[in-house]
Amino acid sequence: MGLLEDTTAVVTGGSSGIGLAAAERLAREGAHVFITGRRKDELDAAVEAIGSATAVPGDISVPADLDRLYDAVRARGKGLDTLFANAGTAGFATLEQTTEEHVDRIFGVNVGGTLFTVQKALPLLNEGASVILNASVRADDGVEAFGAYAASKAALRSYARTWATELKGRGIRVNAISPGTIDTPAIAGMVGEENAEAVRAGFAARVPIGRMGTAEEVAAVVAFLASEQSSFILGANIYVDGGENQL
Repeated sequence: MGLLEDTTAVVTGGSSGIGLAAAERLAREGAHVFITGRRKDELDAAVEAIGSATAVPGDISVPADLDRLYDAVRARGKGLDTLFANAGTAGFATLEQTTEEHVDRIFGVNVGGTLFTVQKALPLLNEGASVILNASVRADDGVEAFGAYAASKAALRSYARTWATELKGRGIRVNAISPGTIDTPAIAGMVGEENAEAVRAGFAARVPIGRMGTAEEVAAVVAFLASEQSSFILGANIYVDGGENQL
C-alpha cells in the first residue's frame, strides 16, 4: 500500500518536467491525480504515463480554466488531499531590458496563477490536506537577468508562510519546495536545443553534488510533503538543490 492510498491530488503543469514526475510519483503512492497544462497532446500522453490520472487542459492564469479543473475534482466526490501548485513560467531580462509585458507574464502566472490555484481549491481541501508550492533557489542567488522570475518565486515562499498560518486551523499544511538546478525540458525551451548541452554543463559545474538534479528527485520530496510522514512540517521551504544554496 502506498503513502497516499485512495486520495485525490492536483498537479498543475503536470504534463512535463517536475510536474509530470510528481504526478507519476503521487499516482504510484495511491493517489488519483488531476493534471493541468496548456497543451492537450502532452496532457494526453502524460495521462498514459501516469495511469490513475485525469487531464483538464487549461492555463492557471485564466480563472475560468481553474474553475473547470476544480469542477472535475468536485465531480469525483472525494474532495482534495494534495495540491502541488507547480505550474510556472520563466524568462530572462536584465533590469534595463525588463518590459511591462515581461513582468505581467511572469507575475501573472507564477504569482497570480498560483494564488488563485490555491484560493479556488479551498472549498475542496479535506481536513489534513497538503498544499505544496513550487518555489526556486533562484529566489536567493541573484542570477543575472532572472530578476522577475526570482522575485515571483520569493513571493511564493512568502505566501507559503502566510497561508500556513491562515489554514492551520483546518489541519491543512502549506509548505514550499525550492528546486535547484534540475534537468528538465524547460532548459532547451528557454535557450534553444542547440545551446542546451552547454548550458546544462555550466549549471552542473556549480552544484556541489557534482551534477544537475532530476525531476524524480524533486517528486520524491513532493510525495513526502503530501504524506503523513511530514505531519510536523508547516510553513517550511525545503531545498532540493544538491547543496547549491547551502554550501
